[in-house]
Amino acid sequence: MAYRYGDRYQLELFPRSINEYVSIDNPVRAYDAIIDSLRLEELGIELEEKKVGNSQYDPITMLKLLVYGYSYGIRSSRKLERACHNDVTFIWLMGNLKPDHKTIAEFRRRNKEGLKSLMKEVALICYQLDLIKGNTLFVDGSKIRANASIDRHIRKEELRKVYQMVDKNVDKVLDECERVDEEEATLPSYVKINEELKDKEKLNERIREAKENCKSLRNERVNLTDPDCVLVKGRQGIHAGYNVQIVVDGEKGLIVNSDVVNESNDLNQFSRQIKQSQEVLGKRCEVACADSGYSNTRELKGVVEMGIEVIVPTTKQASDKEVGEFDKDKFIYNEEEDTYTCPEGYKLIYCNTSKNGKRIYRFRSSQVCKNCCHYGRCTTAKRGRTISRLEDEKLRQELEAKYLEERSQKIFNLRKQRVEHPFGHIKRNLGVSSFLLRGLEGIRAEMSILASCLNISRLITIFGVVGLIERLSKMYG
Repeated sequence: MAYRYGDRYQLELFPRSINEYVSIDNPVRAYDAIIDSLRLEELGIELEEKKVGNSQYDPITMLKLLVYGYSYGIRSSRKLERACHNDVTFIWLMGNLKPDHKTIAEFRRRNKEGLKSLMKEVALICYQLDLIKGNTLFVDGSKIRANASIDRHIRKEELRKVYQMVDKNVDKVLDECERVDEEEATLPSYVKINEELKDKEKLNERIREAKENCKSLRNERVNLTDPDCVLVKGRQGIHAGYNVQIVVDGEKGLIVNSDVVNESNDLNQFSRQIKQSQEVLGKRCEVACADSGYSNTRELKGVVEMGIEVIVPTTKQASDKEVGEFDKDKFIYNEEEDTYTCPEGYKLIYCNTSKNGKRIYRFRSSQVCKNCCHYGRCTTAKRGRTISRLEDEKLRQELEAKYLEERSQKIFNLRKQRVEHPFGHIKRNLGVSSFLLRGLEGIRAEMSILASCLNISRLITIFGVVGLIERLSKMYG
């Protein structure tokens, strides 16, 4: 059998252009067309060709490099630089431009605000292509590691002690530095001391700023590498990270909005994420759905008041545990008297309100419980049985009943199909086990790129490269 052999030294009479090396249905052409369709003024990316100064790389081309690179799991600035030299699709996309890794990293750093808005612009393209309906929205969150070690976490009190110690000794250190400088004034210097550190006022100002920043920290622990990250619990244990939030449309599973928060759970996110999504689409959704991690009644109330149908199970419903013999549901609430009646017919009256806003009900005397035949099974507390009631308990009961409806169950079952896929794509296909940037604003920018990549890949899957480019050309000319 004959073999075919290649010859890398074969000369061609008419050398090909870069464009000829990329087929018409190559995905890179779709990424190129989509970025060209964006409203860059909305992204806040500066475009001024006549600006005085040294020439710089075209911001649109640099944006294409980031989005296309992230779409194939290439996020490091050094790897992106290497791709611009070695990968023909990157060479085509960049028009043979070859920025170094410092230029790529600097562009990403300077345009964090614009990159945060990228997700919104890509979602609007999907909306105009009639792939996002905005009728049913699913909210979900996931924990992703920060670019920081858990070992760098320190308690806020310990940090304050460090600043106090530095504050006390800074004058002594600076005076000693001045004395040594005077003694060595005539000697040649091999070490250049930072001028800023020689100035007592500037150094003291930096220490004061650090102390004020420490006071403003909400968490009891702070990470010295990335102060914005928090301790989060994932499948791999506890680590320094961020809580990533996405809102997915129920039609095609496209991401409507992405956000990142430095909170360890999802309890305070439902209302915020739905509002942000509605701002992106410019319309109110009909149904909002999430898992039991979002079952904060006060948060859900804000969405219900918008006229939106909410489908969120309580933690108890999600656990599928059977109702106990002396569960709270076995106690009957009397709205007129504002009392609870236990299974034995005794009344629990309002006692006080806890710090988290729950109303507490107890028996007038602890002897009622102690003399009851069920004492020890119903409760073992010395003060007797206690019942807590939310301020919006009635709403919670209504939402529990809504979740059990057949229609709600169908929507909730669809939730996992729609909202789990994006995180699977980002974490597995794109290999995002941790973020590269630091600080909340940088993380939001990076997540915006990742969410946009998923939407673009879905557009290519639905329309194909050629079909998508044709639709974009008709829409935007």
